[in-house]
Amino acid sequence: MYRIRTYNKISAEGLKRFPIDVYEVAGDLPNPDAILVRSADLHSVEIPDTVKAIARAGAGYNNIPVDECGKKGVVVFNTPGANANAVKELTIAGLLLSSRNIIGGVNWTMSIADKGDEVPDIVEKNKSKFEGPELKGKTLGVIGLGAIGVMVANDAIHLGMNVIGYDPFISVEAAWNLSHMVRRAETLEGLLAKSDYVTIHIPYSNATKGLLDADKFHVMKKGCRLINLARGGLVNEADVIAALNGGKLAAYITDFASAELLATPKAVCIPHLGASTPEAEDNCAVMAARQLMDFLESGAIKNSVNFPQCHLEKHIHSPHRLLVVNRNVPNMVGQITTSLASADINIADLVNHHRNDVAYNIIDTEQKIPDGALEQIRRIEGVVRVRTIEA
Repeated sequence: MYRIRTYNKISAEGLKRFPIDVYEVAGDLPNPDAILVRSADLHSVEIPDTVKAIARAGAGYNNIPVDECGKKGVVVFNTPGANANAVKELTIAGLLLSSRNIIGGVNWTMSIADKGDEVPDIVEKNKSKFEGPELKGKTLGVIGLGAIGVMVANDAIHLGMNVIGYDPFISVEAAWNLSHMVRRAETLEGLLAKSDYVTIHIPYSNATKGLLDADKFHVMKKGCRLINLARGGLVNEADVIAALNGGKLAAYITDFASAELLATPKAVCIPHLGASTPEAEDNCAVMAARQLMDFLESGAIKNSVNFPQCHLEKHIHSPHRLLVVNRNVPNMVGQITTSLASADINIADLVNHHRNDVAYNIIDTEQKIPDGALEQIRRIEGVVRVRTIEA
C-alpha cells in the first residue's frame, strides 16, 4: 500500500486515478511515500524521510524546496502543458484587452448607469475615447515556445497576426507542433524591435529574473503592448511602470497584481486567473497523479524538475527492480554492479541517466536482491537513496 499525502484541495478527477486497493490518499497521513500539492508552501514543512517524490499539480514549483529535495533523493514533478490551453485562452484575451481598452470602456459605461434614456446618446458621443487597433496584420512576439507559447503562436496566426518566436532551447516536440508560419528570432532584442505586441511564456529563475527591463523596453517599438501571464518577476516592475508612464508601452496586461501596478492607469492586473479553470485543475491533478503512480510502481521519471527523465520497459523474466539515486560522479555504476555481482545477482537490463549533480539508475535483475547486497550498495559513497520494486 502506497501512502499519498495531499496539500490543498486536489481535483477529484486526479484523486480517483489512485486505485483504492493500492493507495491510501489523505491530507493528514503520517510517513507518506509521496506528496501531492498545488500552491501550499512546503519550504517551511518538514518533509518526512519516507517521502520519495513530490508532485506539483501545476507548472510552477517555487513553493517546493527543490534543491533540498534533490540532496535527499526526492524526485519533484510538475505538470507542464496540463494547464496550457487555459493560459493560452487568457493570453488571447490579454491581447484584446491591451488593444481595445475594453475594461476602460466598460468601467466608463457603468459610470453613466444613472443617465436613463440619455445613455445611448452619451455612449455614441464618447465611444471614440476607447477605440483601439485590431490584432489582424500586427506582429506578435512570443518569448518562450513551450506548450503555452506554441499554442499562443499558432492561434495568433489564425487571428491574422504575424508571429515571431524566440526560444533558444525549444524542444523537438514543441518544434513539431509549431506552425511553419511562425518566424524565428535569432535574438530577444531582434524580436522586441519588430513586435507590436509581446507575450512572455518562460519559467522564472535566477537567469530570467527581470528579463524585461529598461534596456529591453528601450529596444521595443513605441506603443508596444506587453502581456505577462507567466511570472511577475520576469519583468522589472519599476521599469515597466516607467515605460507605461513615458508612453513607450501602450499597455501592460499581467496576472500578477501589485499596489504599484494597480495605481498605474495603463496596467491591467488580472487576479492570477491563468490556470484557474476547472478543466486545467483537473488536467494538472490527473497528470500529477499518473506521474506519481508511474514512479512509485515502476521507478519511471517524467516531467521532473530536479531528476533526469528515465524509463525502462519491464520484462516478465526480470521481475525484480532496483532503483538507485546517487551523486553524478565517476564509477558509481561500476560499484553498484560489482556489489550485485558479488551477491550472484544477474542483471537483465539497466539504464543510467543524469541531470546536473544527480544520477538515477533503474536496474532489473533475475533474482531478488538480498538485504545484505542492498545494504552494501547503500554504503557506497555518493549513493543517496536505494529502493526496490517487486513485480
